[in-house]
Amino acid sequence: MGERVEEPDQGLSRRQLMRYAGVGATLAAATTVAGGSAAWAHEDDDRGNGQPSGPSGGSKGRAWRAGDHHIHSEYSGEFDTSVNPPVFHKGADAVYPIVTNAIMAKNFGLTWAMCTDHGGPTHSKVNLEQAYPDLLLSRRLVPDVLQFWGMEFDAPAMDHHTLMIPRHDDEAKMLYELERRFAKNDPFPTVPPDANSEAKMIEFLKVAKGLNPKPLVIAHHAARSATGLGVWGQDTPHEFRNGNNAAPDIYVGFEGAPGHQAGPLNGGARGGYGNYPTHGGYDQMTARVGGLWDSLLGEGRKWWITATSDSHVHHTRGGSDFWPGEYSKTYVHAKQDYTDIMEGIRSGRMFVTTGDLIRSLDLSATSRRKTVTVGETLTLDRRSRNDVEIEIRFRPLDGKNHHGDRPEVNRVDLIIGQVTGPVSDLDAATNPTTQVVGRFGPGDWQRQGDEYVIRHTVRDADASFYARVRGTSTDELEPEADGLENPWDDLWFYSNPVFVRIR
Repeated sequence: MGERVEEPDQGLSRRQLMRYAGVGATLAAATTVAGGSAAWAHEDDDRGNGQPSGPSGGSKGRAWRAGDHHIHSEYSGEFDTSVNPPVFHKGADAVYPIVTNAIMAKNFGLTWAMCTDHGGPTHSKVNLEQAYPDLLLSRRLVPDVLQFWGMEFDAPAMDHHTLMIPRHDDEAKMLYELERRFAKNDPFPTVPPDANSEAKMIEFLKVAKGLNPKPLVIAHHAARSATGLGVWGQDTPHEFRNGNNAAPDIYVGFEGAPGHQAGPLNGGARGGYGNYPTHGGYDQMTARVGGLWDSLLGEGRKWWITATSDSHVHHTRGGSDFWPGEYSKTYVHAKQDYTDIMEGIRSGRMFVTTGDLIRSLDLSATSRRKTVTVGETLTLDRRSRNDVEIEIRFRPLDGKNHHGDRPEVNRVDLIIGQVTGPVSDLDAATNPTTQVVGRFGPGDWQRQGDEYVIRHTVRDADASFYARVRGTSTDELEPEADGLENPWDDLWFYSNPVFVRIR
C-alpha cells in the first residue's frame, strides 16, 4: 500500500475560523503550541484484499482516515427544571462551540468528527432547534472535516453510548425521534415506568435497525463504573450480547480507549475511572487478554473497539481532556465520504492508537491465494491442509507527536483466540483459548519503505479462530493498571480482528 498526505481545502483562513469560533486567545495559543498537523492517509493499492465495496461503490480511494466519534460542545449544558418546559443553559459541562471542536480536530489531523452532547429533559428539542443549526454552520466553516450528527445517548439501563446518525436530508428528524422516544432522560415532567429498562434499550435498537439509512450505536467508557476486575457496573456482558443479537449491524462495539486521558496531568485518573483503573489507557474489557472483548470475539461476534477524546474542557483550562485527535485517534479505512466512513466503522475497518504511536496498521490473513483484512472472514475447508499467514504492517510516526515527543514502537503482540460459537452464559467474560502467540521487537520485523512488516504462520489450522494485534511504546508485557503516570509515556495501539472460519 502507498501513502500520501491529505491536502486540506484552503477555504477560510485560520484567522477567519478563529473569529467565527469566538474563542480568542486561548484557542489561538493552543493551536500555536500544538502546531498544524496534516491528516495522514494510507491509500488502498487495490491488491485484491477482499475489502467490501460498500454502498459508496468500490474500494479505490480508501485510506486510513483518523477521527473521533465522542466529543462534547457547549450544548452539553444544564436544565432549569423548576419551570415547564425546562430552560436549557449552554456550557455547564462542556464549554467549546461546535465549530471550535471542528477547528481543533482539523488541527490535530482528523478528517472526520462528531459532537456527542449529553441529553436531559426535553433535550431532543434543544438538539433539533439549537445545536443542529450550529452543526450546519460548522460544516460550512470547516468543510474538510466531515462532521457527523448525533449525541451521547442516554441508553436505557446502561451508561452513555454514541448514537451516530447517517448523513442525509432527514438526519435532524431521525435523531429527534430516536432521542424523544428512547433516551431515558428526555421525558418531562412524567417519566414512563419502562424508560430505564433493558427492554426499552432492545426496543430502541430494533427500531434503529429498521431505519434507512441505518444509524450506529457504540458504548462509551463501558467499565468506568466497574468496582473491580470483572466486577461490572452499569454495563454488563449480557446487555452487550442481547443488544448485538437484536441489531448486529447497529450495535457494533465499545470504546477500547475511553476519553479523559489527560486526567493525570491535573491529578485525576485516566478516563475518569475512579473505581477500577484503565490499563495502559484502555478499558479493562479491551485490555485484558482473554477478557470480555475476547469472549465476544470467541463467539464470532463482529464487535469492534474505538478510541475517543470525550473532550469537555482541555487540561490546560483545568479539565481532564485532550483536544480531538491530540492524543487518541480512531482510524477508519474509507474514502473521505460520510457513507463510507460510517460503513467502515460498521464493518470494523479500524485501528486505534494513542499519542500518534503509529499512523497506519494493516492486519491480514492469507491462505490458498485468498486474503482478508480487519473485520473480514477468511473461510477455509477443513478437509484441506490450511496454513494461514498472518501479516502485520505498520508505519510509525515520522516526526514528533503533539507532546513534542518522537514515540517509538517497542513491541508488537499478535493475539489469537478460538471461535467456538455462542455461549450459554450471557454474562461470560473470558475466553480461555486466547493467548499472545508472538511478541515481536525491532529485531523481528522487516522494513519495506517506510513500513515495518511482521509475518507469522498458523500451521495446519483445523479450528476457527480470530487474530488481533496490539503494540506499545513501553516494556510492559501486559498493560498495567494505570496510576498517575504521564499518559504520553504509556502509549498503545490496537487493531480490530480478522476471522478465519474452518468449515
